[in-house]
Amino acid sequence: MIGVFDSGFGGLTVLSALVERLPEFDYLYLGDSARAPYGGRSHEAVYQFTREAVEFLFDAGCPLVILACNTASARALRTLQQRHLPARRPDRRILGVVRPAAEALAGLPPDAPPGTTVPAASGAAAVLGTVGTIASDSYRLELAKLAPGLALIQQACPLWVPLVEAGELDGAGTEFFLHKYLDPVLAAAARPERILLACTHYPLLLPAIRRIVDQAPGGAAIQLLDQGRLVADRLVTWMARHPEMETRLGRGGRRRYLTTDDPGWFAARAEALLGSPITAAAVRLPIVD
Repeated sequence: MIGVFDSGFGGLTVLSALVERLPEFDYLYLGDSARAPYGGRSHEAVYQFTREAVEFLFDAGCPLVILACNTASARALRTLQQRHLPARRPDRRILGVVRPAAEALAGLPPDAPPGTTVPAASGAAAVLGTVGTIASDSYRLELAKLAPGLALIQQACPLWVPLVEAGELDGAGTEFFLHKYLDPVLAAAARPERILLACTHYPLLLPAIRRIVDQAPGGAAIQLLDQGRLVADRLVTWMARHPEMETRLGRGGRRRYLTTDDPGWFAARAEALLGSPITAAAVRLPIVD
């Protein structure tokens, strides 16, 4: 199975895009809803939680795990790839969402060869993310290598994930908090050409975000980037470069859903997002030394 991990149910936006693009593979989704959101957690807590989730998915039969969570990708992925895997799981792979999204912000196509850069890129782009993702500065670091001439605007949106988790996707209260974080970005001296929704929960707010962006001067020309599609497109390219992994993956089109919280609550929100009923099971993550 391909493991897909997120701090809650927002990562289902990434899973949905993966299933649409690569429907033949088996997927195992794990949402750590009991400890969500990760955005305000310490670096150490995010790393420990992510390592526990990854080890759980490895033990469940996933040779490949995708960290759909931006905070986990920004704060845990590199250490897991460089230290944890070589020491404990050298035959497994972990991919994140930051690099694919940064490539899209830089204007690189999904099939761009590894190492491709856009040094002549100019203008501005924006990243909307959790406090943890923005504080990590991961997108600025990636874009400095990919497109050093691109100006980056970063905006933390700490109240958006709680809104989504509570099902508050529209209305006056939600619009107030959307404006709170969008208005500074839209009023920046260098208007962004692309805005990345750098959290798996944010696409659920996309209709309301799009309305607000369109109301700003020149806002209709701003491209809103949905990470699910970006990750799915780039996974297709990654698979083509790593046929040894593709041969290890099941192709029964099966889907399993796990949560560390109430499975009924999780299934209800997943059904609203995916458009079809699912069955979820509750699990407890192991403590990894």
